[in-house]
Amino acid sequence: MSQLTLFLIRIGYLVALWIFVFAALSVVRTDLFGVRASKAQKASANVNTRSKTQGSSKRAAKPAKKSKRTPTQLVVTAGSSAGTSVPLTEVPIVIGRGADARIILDDDYVSTRHARVGYSGDQWFVEDLGSTNGTYLGSARIHQATALVMGAQIRIGKTILELRP
Repeated sequence: MSQLTLFLIRIGYLVALWIFVFAALSVVRTDLFGVRASKAQKASANVNTRSKTQGSSKRAAKPAKKSKRTPTQLVVTAGSSAGTSVPLTEVPIVIGRGADARIILDDDYVSTRHARVGYSGDQWFVEDLGSTNGTYLGSARIHQATALVMGAQIRIGKTILELRP
């Protein structure tokens, strides 16, 4: 082999190695800090926040119909955020590590947008949002929107949540 061919192979190997290093660093950064929002997404989020605060009298979140056996809050019963409770409304509750989550869990096993608890028809449901470590209802991992009953335990990482009256 000529010296030029050997030199070009070495340069190609170094370029491939650096591409791999930058890709690995990008994955680590995304895992630690989440995905960056584009300028268009930030602008639309600011507009939505302003319109919600200005038009909140027109379109307030309606609380769920209350009866003796109807849940009114989602409570964190175990984990680093134990004792946290969020009132249940018809607006879905996103659970995760990200800043856009309504219930923010400081847990290494929780994704940025991990799960969602919502109301549809006359039933509460929990849905996994494609998390890495999964969402469990009792001891069973869920893969689609699953109906909830009062007192059912939702496990996300090391955190346990329950619907309570």
